[in-house]
Amino acid sequence: MFRASSSSGADIQFRRHQRLDVCLVKNHPIALVFLPASDIPSFVGKGNVDIGITGHDVILEAQMEEHVTEVLRLGFGKCALQVQVPESGPIKTVDDLAGKRVVTSFEVLSGKYFSKLDKKFQLTGGHATKIEYVGGSVEAACALGLADGIVDLVESGDTMRAAGLHAIATVLETEAVLIKSSTPKDPSHEPLINVISSRIAGVVAAGHYVVCQYNILRDKLPAATTVTPGRRAPTVSPLEDDGWVGVSVMVEKKRMANIMDDLVKIGAEDILIFNLDNCRV
Repeated sequence: MFRASSSSGADIQFRRHQRLDVCLVKNHPIALVFLPASDIPSFVGKGNVDIGITGHDVILEAQMEEHVTEVLRLGFGKCALQVQVPESGPIKTVDDLAGKRVVTSFEVLSGKYFSKLDKKFQLTGGHATKIEYVGGSVEAACALGLADGIVDLVESGDTMRAAGLHAIATVLETEAVLIKSSTPKDPSHEPLINVISSRIAGVVAAGHYVVCQYNILRDKLPAATTVTPGRRAPTVSPLEDDGWVGVSVMVEKKRMANIMDDLVKIGAEDILIFNLDNCRV
């Protein structure tokens, strides 16, 4: 039985019963296992699970980067692991924080980051930066007098600002990633791993693109295709109205409003945008 720690979309049909962390997929020989993100790199890296979804930062914190392969960056869960200090305090740079107290949930990544600073300033023994682990409410450590600075994940920055903190350095940019074991236990699972990975990649790509269709006079087509060149080339079809063609092309979703405006200026008509559910590109 093929095992996966997390997967969604791309016609993977399953029903998860309440309070159960394992379920079988109806249309593939797959079992889904729902695990804490921090456990997934170890399960995948040791080959107990074939593929999984977790954070890039979680892999590095678990020190499993040599045991797992990042198949695909998924484009969600983006955040930054940042060094933060009280905004009104005396510490202005990470150099000022070297040798002081740092509280974090990321002991490994923080330890590596500050060990370089300690080496830079030749801080050893009792003079080295003190890294202390806490499991939650890291942002409260400075206000409670437990730390001079913290290392924590920042997504929007609202929690950081509410705690009177500001970022002075970024340790790591991270997001959700699809991973597989670097040394799989069962090579016979590889074809199915590739199929599922391809389907997930298709869903991710579909989230970045839309299909743009429009009509335009043939003599204005060169200018229009400059605006919408497509991934390889646009699909151009003749219309029953002489001198006119219909164009179908993939464009980046984030640019579609500007693209439509530019097409109108060129003379395009009947401009339509269609969302993609899945694709292979």
